[in-house]
Amino acid sequence: MLLHKVNLQEELLSERKKRQSEAAILAQVQSILAKNEREREMVTDKLQRKSSTISNALQFDLLETDKIFHIDQIRKICVDYRLRFLDSSIFKNEIPEEAITKIRHLEKQHQTSLEGFRIIAPSKAFHLLNYDDPLLFVPIGNNYYYLIHQWGTEINPWRKLMVLPFKNLGYFTITAILFSALLAMLVPENNLSKSVPMASLIVFLFAFKSIFAVFAYYFFMMGKNFNEEIWKRQYYNN
Repeated sequence: MLLHKVNLQEELLSERKKRQSEAAILAQVQSILAKNEREREMVTDKLQRKSSTISNALQFDLLETDKIFHIDQIRKICVDYRLRFLDSSIFKNEIPEEAITKIRHLEKQHQTSLEGFRIIAPSKAFHLLNYDDPLLFVPIGNNYYYLIHQWGTEINPWRKLMVLPFKNLGYFTITAILFSALLAMLVPENNLSKSVPMASLIVFLFAFKSIFAVFAYYFFMMGKNFNEEIWKRQYYNN
């Protein structure tokens, strides 16, 4: 007797018909999809809602140790790269679907509802659309945070150097001194240096006074502040 090859899809359909009607299957799938959509909407709502939660009940054995960070480590990165660490409710860009999926996975895995989401991102990401480099965290207690998701492009390696003058008042002053010294060296020597003692020092001090004043005027009058002051500040001034 000649045996015909078996079509596995047809076999599956035949087995399904024995157990459930097509209408029942469609209703069940629709219910699952609707539940999934509701759960995703609930997560999105929590991300957009301000929360005072400082700890979530996560099972330590299920956590990935390379995603656990202390607030001091987060602060160091934010200050070095002039970033903010703020509540997700004031983040203006769209949270990607992949992040929503990871949140739901964590909630099911740890059998809890997560709250208190926070994001590391450049200041502009909390005011403007289409900005990169965000990292999404959730608090797990004792000033520790768990990294859920990172998206966007990698941060420019030059950013740390570019924002160094704005790290604090000390770096701001050192930058002004270096610019002043460079300017003093560029001033050509003339009869003044021969007739006036320490003429180079006088030129340097005059340059420092002028450069520091210009830097300070632009920086503070434009509503700017130092990295160490703004990393957790949610106000617009940056």
